[in-house]
Amino acid sequence: MGFFDKLKAGLKKTSQLLRTDIRDLFKSGEILSEKHLEQFEARLIQTDMGVAATTRIVSDLRQEHLGRTMKVDELWATVRATVKSILKGTSTTTYDPEQPLSPLNFSESRPTVILVAGVNGTGKTTTIAKLARLLTSQGKTVLLAAGDTFRAAAVEQLTLWSQRLGCDIVTKPAGTDPAAVAFAGCEAAVKAGVDVLIIDTAGRLHNQQNLMQELEKIRRVIAKQIPDAPHESLLVIDATTGQNGLNQAQAFSKAVSTTGLILSKLDGTARGGVAVAIRQQMGIPVKYVGVGEAIDDLEVFDPDQFAEALFAE
Repeated sequence: MGFFDKLKAGLKKTSQLLRTDIRDLFKSGEILSEKHLEQFEARLIQTDMGVAATTRIVSDLRQEHLGRTMKVDELWATVRATVKSILKGTSTTTYDPEQPLSPLNFSESRPTVILVAGVNGTGKTTTIAKLARLLTSQGKTVLLAAGDTFRAAAVEQLTLWSQRLGCDIVTKPAGTDPAAVAFAGCEAAVKAGVDVLIIDTAGRLHNQQNLMQELEKIRRVIAKQIPDAPHESLLVIDATTGQNGLNQAQAFSKAVSTTGLILSKLDGTARGGVAVAIRQQMGIPVKYVGVGEAIDDLEVFDPDQFAEALFAE
């Protein structure tokens, strides 16, 4: 199954909901009224796109089609174009599936430091392994740092992945200050001259202030060790989490200045609209998307393909 087909399968729940809404609310030959738009607005909220993105989509529909005879294909095209515009934001990145590009901000001098955050259950540790696999497949050397020291299983899991991938890993005993792991990881990365250092972090609930302070401390320690680091602060969001994903993005961004999202668990139960909500409301782009359980099932996020899959038949 190709990437686009996996996206379609992962976004099936949302696309079915949207297609049903279009059929139910918009009838070719009728005049588009405010009542139609109000009903569509209410249903868009159900896709987890959020109020800000929904308002923009409906506004574009109003501007282009209000008071005119409805042509469903044209209405559909307007919605799709708006979603693409939201997902692209101000990005100038050209997405070419034929090129092994990376949306990451690589440092001019090694190592590039990537800090990865996210609540437990989002698939964060596995996603780190997938990212490491993707980077090594592009010829980059990767070092892992197991900073989720309060969950022994996370350290063991990441260690196992490092062995499978052939990557070195920095670990500390359970209960160690995660900032100490980040410090040791930076030291080891500089000494070894690796291209990329990926640092895992604790994944407890995002609304616990002490954990946010912990992340802020890790970020300060990294910056002292390596100038301008971390170069990326990625947040793993479970695509099935709905609007709670937006709450997580807001909380984590205060602590680690999130530079991008990795959308995980994009399966048939996901709505996927949370990616649109976060991009519209916070300006944070999705950089990667997980479309399966296999180690290779992590792809560079393509906003055009995502939007097409979101509205695919």
